[in-house]
Amino acid sequence: MTVVDAKKTADQKMQKSIETLKADLAKVRTGRAHTGILDHVMVEYYGNPTNLTQVANVTLVDARTIGVQPFEKKMVAVVEKAIRDADLGLNPSTQGEMIRVPTPPLTEERRKEMVKLVKSEAEDAKIAIRNIRRDANESLKKLLKEKACSEDDERRAQDEIQKLTDKFVLEVDKMVVEKEKEVLTV
Repeated sequence: MTVVDAKKTADQKMQKSIETLKADLAKVRTGRAHTGILDHVMVEYYGNPTNLTQVANVTLVDARTIGVQPFEKKMVAVVEKAIRDADLGLNPSTQGEMIRVPTPPLTEERRKEMVKLVKSEAEDAKIAIRNIRRDANESLKKLLKEKACSEDDERRAQDEIQKLTDKFVLEVDKMVVEKEKEVLTV
């Protein structure tokens, strides 16, 4: 491993932390309906747990309703039950072959809980990013000890890794502010 490898690895891992945070924040429900809420719902399909999006078409009917249309007629009841059992606080209703999933408006108390959840997710992401920085700095120290790089190279690389860390932490903060605004908008 070289100094360049250590920096590149840290950058890639920090980027993954940001992507994970984006995915986690997408699960947090806001006042509006969005199809991402159902992304993690699993449906029993021919004896195998299958992602809902692979057995049904998920669309927005209006600002507060998600439409789910299974590809096969016999899957309607199974999909409806899976959505109900997913513990998302949603109550789907079937109309022919279409399942309508109204998203109830959030109460003020629930919105505040969601904001706490968003901040908690963000803190986890920041901790992950700082741990990546620590690991990268440790590998730089190891390189220095093995005489694979000079002290100046190590110090410069540590500064660059710190700048990377600051950049990604700032990105996390921006994402939190956006999501908070989204959650608190009535």
